[in-house]
Amino acid sequence: GRRKPWIILSSLFFVAGMASLWIAEPGATDRLWLILLAYAVAAVCAELNTVFVNSMMPGIVPESQFGRYSGMSSAIGYLGGLIALVTVIGLLVGNVTTGRTLFGTEPLLTLDAASRQGDRLVGPFAALWFAIFVLPLLLFTPDRQSGPPRPGSGWSGLKATLRELPKQRNILTFLIARMLYVDGLGAIFAFGGIYGSALFGWQASELGMFGIILIVSAMIGAALGGFFDDKIGARAVILISLVLALFATVGVLSVDKTHVLFSTVVPEKVPGIGFLSSMGERVFVAFATLVGFVAGPLNASSRSLMARLAPPDRVTQFFGLFAFSGKATSFIAPLGVAMITAGTGSQRLGIGIVLVFLLAGFIMMLRVHGPRAGGLADASAIAAPSAPVDWKGTLVVIVLAASALAVLLGSR
Repeated sequence: GRRKPWIILSSLFFVAGMASLWIAEPGATDRLWLILLAYAVAAVCAELNTVFVNSMMPGIVPESQFGRYSGMSSAIGYLGGLIALVTVIGLLVGNVTTGRTLFGTEPLLTLDAASRQGDRLVGPFAALWFAIFVLPLLLFTPDRQSGPPRPGSGWSGLKATLRELPKQRNILTFLIARMLYVDGLGAIFAFGGIYGSALFGWQASELGMFGIILIVSAMIGAALGGFFDDKIGARAVILISLVLALFATVGVLSVDKTHVLFSTVVPEKVPGIGFLSSMGERVFVAFATLVGFVAGPLNASSRSLMARLAPPDRVTQFFGLFAFSGKATSFIAPLGVAMITAGTGSQRLGIGIVLVFLLAGFIMMLRVHGPRAGGLADASAIAAPSAPVDWKGTLVVIVLAASALAVLLGSR
């Protein structure tokens, strides 16, 4: 039935969880479990909201324009995140050492640095930001009408869908592919800044600028990817984005303190001379920007492809599985990075495992039977067997990834 009541309910818990992070004072170990619970509640409710909001798209967007609207919504989401980030670090929160914001000004609010009120303000700020900007969705976006429970809904319907999923090989293959490449992207985003900090001595302000660059590039990529999604199909956009992601990740890993592209010698960065002041830093950020750029269309086109593949009468269920595929194993790639880094003593080799996840996701996506560009899959495509693999293209990508890992091993 209707989705907005569920969005309202999960939004209330999300706002409460984020606002509760204000109590996270330094040394307040007696509140630790309460703080973790508040964060967990907020994270779960954010995922619930995503499921319900995503499943509304097929009912309010023309099927021929799924790509551009999904891309535009992702781009606007990145823009909102960018404005929120700049507001916090540029106007509200000061550096613990200097007391100044990223813009070099005094914070607009008088906050106690000793109790880290500037950091703790982020939770209530996120809660207020969300509460304001969810209102247009609740007030103006049409919802489907409620009615008596339909056959195949609720717990029994979910059980039936899960039992049936192995037979829907095309959708299952897509969910596995997305699980793999989302894990890889998550790891490169999580550890890219850490790797940059180790190479170039980045502090909080440089990391903030790096984050802003990634958000802007993802925003542009999502908007452009959505346009091409409707022209050439979501599957093609995802495959092209994954090839670019593999190339960009190899580029990121080709940089160390004194080399770019593995073997070209560059001067090591002199500490304290500013962001993007060294050649190695600029090359690193250029490749990282490309990673951010393809993350936007990967997110948007994955959503539009799910909207086209999901059975119309069970679209919310399948967007639930879509969200599950993006989170269920999200710890595996970061765990692999940590284990390889600890075992080899090399952050570069640790992050190199990202290539394995991206490559595996690419190979699985080759087996996905995509609907025609700008249209829904018909019933036969939804349950279609996986498409045959283009082994020539796959072999090329495997050789490139293997070559990059060999160079990494040789350049330790």
